[in-house]
Amino acid sequence: MKNKVFVVFVLLFAGILSVSAKRPRMTRIDREIQKRVFIPKGQWMAGGTVSYSEHDEENLNFLVLKNVEGLGYDFKVSPYVGYFFRDNMAAGVRMAYNRTYLDMGNFELNLGEDFNISLDDVYYLEHKYEVAGFLRTYIPVGNSKIFGLFNECRLTYGYSRGKNSTGSGEKYDGTFETAHNLEIGFAPGLAAFITDWSAVEVSVGVMGFDFKWTDQKTNQVEEGKRRVSSGNFKINLFSINIGMTFYL
Repeated sequence: MKNKVFVVFVLLFAGILSVSAKRPRMTRIDREIQKRVFIPKGQWMAGGTVSYSEHDEENLNFLVLKNVEGLGYDFKVSPYVGYFFRDNMAAGVRMAYNRTYLDMGNFELNLGEDFNISLDDVYYLEHKYEVAGFLRTYIPVGNSKIFGLFNECRLTYGYSRGKNSTGSGEKYDGTFETAHNLEIGFAPGLAAFITDWSAVEVSVGVMGFDFKWTDQKTNQVEEGKRRVSSGNFKINLFSINIGMTFYL
């Protein structure tokens, strides 16, 4: 009986091997995406983005915000340079400087008779510096030599110093803050050539992983610390960038 069971098992195993031998093996499909050259090997790229926004309020009332008086601006510049070490693929360095300023003489939050918040002489100033290494890959749109899609992977280190304060005289309260952050992120976008050597680019940030360390000192006496880490892959609509890139 045991011999018969063994013979049946051998026959079944041999049948499985014969069927698997006749079945065609799965092969990787070559979609020939990288065979279409959009930016050839050996070229340099250089460019940057610049953004500036300013606001000025005087006796402004909006919903629960009352008697808002203030002014401020936000300025950011980010130059970069890269080299195409192979077709459609470049590596490079990006730097950025961001200055944020806010000076509010008065600010009132009115949520009813029993809950009102009033602040005066609110001041905020921050300088932020960043340096990033990036790897960028391009894919042409169809057979077009004008429009192309790209994705940029970045490893960024940032350092910032800031000051915020409220009140004046004996009611003055001020805090100095320094922060370090490390970020791994992605920025897909679209490039459109307007000449043979220059293109307009639009990109949007997709957060990857971000780690931030913050140290504070209030009134030169009290010290505080904060550690934040986050990770997600949602599209950040506030990081849409439009800039010019030159290919040399």
